[in-house]
Amino acid sequence: MFEAREGENSVEDIIAKYKDDVETLVPYLNWLKEHTQKQVAESYSNSELSNSMQFPIYDSTLLNFVKIAQQTGMMDRNYSYVFTRNHLNTWKDELAFIDRAEIMNMDDLAGILSRYVLEGQVKGTVWAEGVYTGVLFHVVDKMRELLHYWGAD
Repeated sequence: MFEAREGENSVEDIIAKYKDDVETLVPYLNWLKEHTQKQVAESYSNSELSNSMQFPIYDSTLLNFVKIAQQTGMMDRNYSYVFTRNHLNTWKDELAFIDRAEIMNMDDLAGILSRYVLEGQVKGTVWAEGVYTGVLFHVVDKMRELLHYWGAD
């Protein structure tokens, strides 16, 4: 475990930076957990049009979660550096990293969340993959757990 220290990037700074944002996502934890290993998007295409392109229709709770996450200060457009630095190549790597993360890894956890939220804006399957694999549940739950452990209540 890490010891609390004063100054920049102290545990107190990390708690102050993340506490409110994580709390806005906590209400979605039950839904995210219940929908792990379930499909939360359906494909739609207009069968009357021969060249119609399919696009995903998402569960409204997922869309609300993404909207709230986008409004937090956790979104990091440089999330790819988190994946490179921590050698995260698959969702299984992400889950293993999340499992062993400590309070000083909160920026990296936010980077994992950012990847799913931001990349999902341009790649239709990413949001649903994050729910299906459990990565979204585990990253928010781990952030909540770490903040609770370090006294953010």
